[in-house]
Amino acid sequence: MLSFLIRRTGQALLVISVMMVLVFFGVNIIGDPIWMLISPDMDQAAIEATAASLGLDKPIWEQFWYFLQGVAKGDLGHSFVHGEPAIALILSRMPATMELALAALLMAIVIGLPLGLYAGLKPEHPASRTIMAGSILGFSLPSFWVGLMLMMVFAVMLGWLPATGRGVAQDFWGIETSLLSSAGWAFIALPAFNLATTKISLVIRLTRAGVREVALMDYVKFARAKGLKPSRIIGVHILKNILIPVVTVLGLEFGSLVAFSVVTETIFAWPGMGKLLLESIQRLDRPVIVAYIMVVVVLFVVVNLVVDVLYSLLDPRLRINSNKA
Repeated sequence: MLSFLIRRTGQALLVISVMMVLVFFGVNIIGDPIWMLISPDMDQAAIEATAASLGLDKPIWEQFWYFLQGVAKGDLGHSFVHGEPAIALILSRMPATMELALAALLMAIVIGLPLGLYAGLKPEHPASRTIMAGSILGFSLPSFWVGLMLMMVFAVMLGWLPATGRGVAQDFWGIETSLLSSAGWAFIALPAFNLATTKISLVIRLTRAGVREVALMDYVKFARAKGLKPSRIIGVHILKNILIPVVTVLGLEFGSLVAFSVVTETIFAWPGMGKLLLESIQRLDRPVIVAYIMVVVVLFVVVNLVVDVLYSLLDPRLRINSNKA
């Protein structure tokens, strides 16, 4: 197990290192942020002085070397626009994005699991066909359109929920969150549901496929032959066996919820990392863009590493096959 963990950790560090190079050069060869930071009446000497103060006058390889030195100290550069450490800006917005992603993940489980279970147990029922058709729409409809429709119906027409903003956040062990109050949930409901739309569809289809497969297994048929109650058959023999792949996929999808919340945060004016990223792209604030992408990369890699380790603990055959490879 130790060798497996060391090998997977080494692979994770290699992926992060490669992505660091790709992200830095990919972001820094696009555009010139100096023209976004100067005033129109500045002369050439002032422009050159501004570029020198930000390190933009140096060759790209030299900038990368200074970037690596900063990474070794936990510094991913300073924002050109805000004048603050880029990683500090990202971390200050992270609680808002994380609570949005957690709420969306919770909605995907609470809504998608029962609907997928029903569709799998009664595949020919008209309600099941409607559920599966709805899951296709969840994959197909663009999130920005869904967000606008949710805002129009529930905020403008019905007036049930606020349209934008995060509401009042409460302090919980040094972290501000809106999940501890009903008022906070009122603000988070629409953006979280918009972000969860595709994940709900994914859970529905995964659960339905798992139920259809497990329902044909001999131990389920034997449980029915013993005369066990349908609720016990579903809860013990079917649901428990389909939860492992569903939970695994959702664990991996959590990273995408965090990474691809940009559209949702922009539509609903949610003060998270995605909204900060969009503002930074518009202003060519390179350090913030690089810091955001690296945080997302590390998040994806760590989640995948944790899933690999958990799988190896649950199924030793994975470690054996990996050692042979």
